Amino acid sequence: MSLRIALGQVNVTVGDLAGNAARILAQAQDAHGRGAQLLLTPELALSGYPPEDLLLRPGFLQACEQQLAQLAQDLRALKGLTVVVGLPMAAGTSVRGRSQQQAPALNAAAVLQDGVEVGRYAKRELPNYQVFDERRYFVSGRDAGWGPLVFEVAGRKIGLLICEDAWLDEPVDAACAGGADLLAVINASPFHQGKVGEREARMVAVAKRVDRPLVYAHMVGGQDEVVFDGASFAVDASGSLVARAPMGTEVVWLVDFDLVPQGQVTPVPEPLEQVWMALVLGVRDYIGKNGFPGAVIGLSGGIDSALVLAIAVDALGPERVRAVMMPSPYTADISWIDARDMAERVGVRYDEISIAPLFEGFNTALAPQFEECRPDTTEENLQARIRGTLLMALSNKFGALVLTTGNKSEMATGYCTLYGDMAGGFAVIKDVAKTLVFELARWRNRQPSQRADGTVGPVIPERIIDRPPSAELRPDQKDEDSLPPYALLDAILARYMEEDASIQDLLDEGFPPAAVERVTRLIQLNEYKRRQAPIGIRITHRSFGRDWRYPITNRFRA
Repeated sequence: MSLRIALGQVNVTVGDLAGNAARILAQAQDAHGRGAQLLLTPELALSGYPPEDLLLRPGFLQACEQQLAQLAQDLRALKGLTVVVGLPMAAGTSVRGRSQQQAPALNAAAVLQDGVEVGRYAKRELPNYQVFDERRYFVSGRDAGWGPLVFEVAGRKIGLLICEDAWLDEPVDAACAGGADLLAVINASPFHQGKVGEREARMVAVAKRVDRPLVYAHMVGGQDEVVFDGASFAVDASGSLVARAPMGTEVVWLVDFDLVPQGQVTPVPEPLEQVWMALVLGVRDYIGKNGFPGAVIGLSGGIDSALVLAIAVDALGPERVRAVMMPSPYTADISWIDARDMAERVGVRYDEISIAPLFEGFNTALAPQFEECRPDTTEENLQARIRGTLLMALSNKFGALVLTTGNKSEMATGYCTLYGDMAGGFAVIKDVAKTLVFELARWRNRQPSQRADGTVGPVIPERIIDRPPSAELRPDQKDEDSLPPYALLDAILARYMEEDASIQDLLDEGFPPAAVERVTRLIQLNEYKRRQAPIGIRITHRSFGRDWRYPITNRFRA
């Protein structure tokens, strides 16, 4: 007998239980109307992922149960459809080795057939690395006495797994031992570069090892600093890919299981397009889910702010984005010319506010205090802080969120100003190294784009990309006056920060000793700045966010 499975790639919001249930119901109605007998929703789809300390509130878990009951009632009209709904549930008192107070919840899924609950499954493997912190909140289904769950739809026995369960052998083998002839994996797996390929390769290996087909339903959307990229898929028992949903899109994707499993395979975008998708989705959902009317950006004529503006316009549309150029006495003419050109190309509101009189006023007020001091970074930082104050004033007055424009290389080395260019609500390219900033700008310019004047062409002026980077806070300033060349800096950053290589490892690999000493020292010294920075979108496997937790007061270096 044939089986049609719908992969519910849904964009939910943490804590919006009624809204999430409505999205699940809409996807169930869509799936039912297209002849599906089984709909898989992602991990914790009802609550949103990750709920974090909401899980410590008993009222939240109770509300999830109440919303599930209402959803089950709404699903009764969809005869012949089984829906798997991910949700957190109270752990109860049968926890072995851990108190209920320590781990109050289970990461679970309920199976609803014709709106009637026929079984539940509790996740057995709890990830506690990178951005994951599940052992703070959940107890393993294995430790709580829950076994595997195998349920039947259209004559097929389906073994249910939740995300990390499918990466380890024991939960998979337990499902197979329970009679499963098809594995269904529901997931909330945050995006980083290369993650799509990693997921598919692992699931291919699982399917081949146990000689069973596998379907993988994945969440989509932005949640604070993480992005879920979708790309749900299915493989047959030989490990051949038979279906893949698009990245970055809320969709119901069908897979037919008959003699030969089949579905539509959407191509995976090239790596730079994947990163662009994640950045755009992250901005759109952070702004949208938090109710901001739009965004405001300090546009400097440099590449970082140009890239952030392009991302924001792709995410929100030009009518919801405002750019402000704030020239100082050290701003080159080409900077405001290029900034104005960029704003005109993308069609956003553009304003210019000179900070020269404000800067002069600050210098006059501080002159008695600085009487015997030479100008230094203090005066440079004043300019950045004046700009930050102006942007925050516009944000307060009009409600738009300030998008900061600092990149990962700057965040690593502290080449940024607290309460200045770091002032804002969301750091779009916080996890994008400077070398990748250039790559993304060039990639975006290769995409055919209709500009605001009706012409088609690059949205970022080429001179912005070609100019040597400069903060323009003193005469003839260049970034490389203060930092190693970005290609070298980013290579050290990738090995030391993202891959945990030691200083000795870097020296053994041939990196210049002076650069190694300089960069690693700056990374350590500037933890206090990063701790005060706004959150930003994670696009690598190690960002300065949930997966970087170093002490500020720290004398260990190696």
